[in-house]
Amino acid sequence: MSAPERDHTRSGTDFLEYCLGQLQAVGPVLPRRMFGGYRLNHDGIFFGIVYKDGLYLKTDATSRARYSARGSVPFQPNAGQTLWSYYEVSADIIESADMLCRWADEAVAIQRARPGAARRS
Repeated sequence: MSAPERDHTRSGTDFLEYCLGQLQAVGPVLPRRMFGGYRLNHDGIFFGIVYKDGLYLKTDATSRARYSARGSVPFQPNAGQTLWSYYEVSADIIESADMLCRWADEAVAIQRARPGAARRS
């Protein structure tokens, strides 16, 4: 399967700002630089990554199946590194603020429930 269709009309900080706007209902989401992109934090919980024109959210075994069924791929900033618990969000979910916020809330809950998960901002 191929990766979810991306909206290439937005890129870099424009895409980051768009995602942050779509995530307003989640509450304060703070971006921090990471891997040449941004990690997303809510309430001290690292739950997502914006990299180039892709948004990746924290997954678990249950949610990962839903992402995979939509053609999503894990976050891979370079050929030698893959973060298997962060999967790309499809463009149709990103375009729907309600759906994106539900998926983001789930990602925050997954990260929060992780054993030994530390709150960081």
